[in-house]
Amino acid sequence: MTQLSLSGVAVEFGGRRLFQDVTFTVARGEKWGIIGRNGTGKTTLFRLIAGESEPTRGTIARNSGLRLSLMDQHREFPGAATVWEAAAGDSAELLELERSLARQGEALGQAGDHCTPEMLARYDRDLERFEREGGYTLAPRIDAVLHGLGFDPDTARTQPLGGLSGGERGRLGLVQQLVSPADVLLLDEPTNHLDLETTQWLEEYLAGLDATVLLISHDRAFLQAVVDHVLHLEADTAVPYSGDYEAFVRQRSERRVAQQRAFDKQARVLASEEDFIRRNIAGQNSALAKGRRRRLARVSRLSEPAGEEGTMSLRLEAGSRGGDQALALDGIRVAIGERVLLDQFSATVRRGDVIGLIGPNGAGKTTLIKCIAGERPPERGTVRIPPSVEIAHYRQDLAQVPADRTLYDLINDLRPSWGRGAVQGHLGRFGFSGDSVLRKAGSLSGGERARVALAMIMLSGANLLVFDEPTNHLDVESIEALEDAIQAYDGTVLLVSHDRALLRALTTRTWVLHGSRITDYPGGFEEWEVASLERAHAARVAASEEESLRRVHERKQTRRTEDDRSRGQSARRSAQKALEDAEARVTDCEARVAGIRSRLEDPELYATPEGVSEARDLGQDLEVARAELDQAYKEWEAASQTTT
Repeated sequence: MTQLSLSGVAVEFGGRRLFQDVTFTVARGEKWGIIGRNGTGKTTLFRLIAGESEPTRGTIARNSGLRLSLMDQHREFPGAATVWEAAAGDSAELLELERSLARQGEALGQAGDHCTPEMLARYDRDLERFEREGGYTLAPRIDAVLHGLGFDPDTARTQPLGGLSGGERGRLGLVQQLVSPADVLLLDEPTNHLDLETTQWLEEYLAGLDATVLLISHDRAFLQAVVDHVLHLEADTAVPYSGDYEAFVRQRSERRVAQQRAFDKQARVLASEEDFIRRNIAGQNSALAKGRRRRLARVSRLSEPAGEEGTMSLRLEAGSRGGDQALALDGIRVAIGERVLLDQFSATVRRGDVIGLIGPNGAGKTTLIKCIAGERPPERGTVRIPPSVEIAHYRQDLAQVPADRTLYDLINDLRPSWGRGAVQGHLGRFGFSGDSVLRKAGSLSGGERARVALAMIMLSGANLLVFDEPTNHLDVESIEALEDAIQAYDGTVLLVSHDRALLRALTTRTWVLHGSRITDYPGGFEEWEVASLERAHAARVAASEEESLRRVHERKQTRRTEDDRSRGQSARRSAQKALEDAEARVTDCEARVAGIRSRLEDPELYATPEGVSEARDLGQDLEVARAELDQAYKEWEAASQTTT
């Protein structure tokens, strides 16, 4: 069933056209990814759909009574005093109805036989509405979403809003959207303030959600996991695609090839016609040439297909090779006040390593890389950087881009020998042209400041690059350009990111920060993901096996008790011998299962790719051992029955 549709929608601001001819239809339960370069109008499109603004041309049709939810960018949460109340958001009325029902129930109990028909009718009416609107599941749903996005539901009931950071407010706004009684969720960059664990939770939550979802995101792995349709904004319009993100990439490539072929074919035909007209307009074939000219004037010209024009052109080069050792950490401790973020961590980073540093939000990743970059000392231990190593640090807060300087001055300071043309040309590689190079950095959007930061790093010549969440403000095309640049870079990289596609493509080594310690995994992020899945599978198998063994022992004990009562009545020595043999086989099988489980539960097993492979083999061995244990138990049970 169609819930909303856009037809020929255009938006213009003054003389500037943002987009035009946007046409697509959204059916109930569909999951749409809205993608495009920064500035193409994605957020504006959301405001149009939500009814917060009107298009210059075109129509937007919504089902009668359709409930839409768009996150408030200011995140003020009016009327809420605690985190839990803010999470409830639009459901506050339903919570008040719950409290009213409790008061009415108490009044009915006190009235007893004196209850009036009006009191009963009101209670029945309110109770029916409470049930219809999901009142009984509301509080558990709020708790589940709070927990999934990194909040403690119990603490949230008394935690004041005033103490939340900007990132926590962003997550809380997302909680409010997810629990809202909406038919259509409009999610604008929902993964921006999430770590890997909460991002994966959100993927699973959205996949099982009945509501329709339209989401703006630059996270390619997230898009691939969630969406079944894509709307791509480019070349002043938008093109809808059916299928997941990878299907979109394939279809877009095929579409561009077909468009380019049609454009080239028409260009050849038009050139041939124009050449004929030019040669014959004044000769014997003048009438024929004039006829062709009239027909040519009526031909609708195809536009050249949108290509990679405007994509950030980033190239990272190390000014010097440096030594084989890029960095050495020896027993370092990192802390904020009394809180220890990392303790006793030692590691050696070799030239050419691309290390992915991952961990929960607030675990201390940013603080650690500030120590590595020399911006603050560790509380204990040493950070050794050879003299031949030069570091460039891309900060998450973009503080390396001074707000009071113009873009031209920022680049000119780094390259004072360049002329005006060279400075403007360099900024042009990052999408800044004309008078925009004279803008102050403080007036830029987050995406624009991120591109300026990368333009500055490109000139650093550093052979150790430290990136702290570089994809936060970039669009998909810019992230792909960054990915290509890092792949071609011949220096060393330390990358903090929650972008799984970027981590999978680039990393050769993974640091996992958790519980004030780092697991130094000697493989890329994709290998670490496999190891984590194997470890989680082993834990599930172990738990299942523990429950199975518990039942076996309980049944054995029951049988032995029964056997003790009957043994004095009849001496069945042969049956007793068979029972003892069966018990011995059960004991041997239990020992084998326990040995395999002990090996699978060893964290060191998952620290290398070879260990992960061994864990996979051990998992298969465990399945065989469990089957043998089940068979041994059946034989023991049959033997025990002959002795009763």
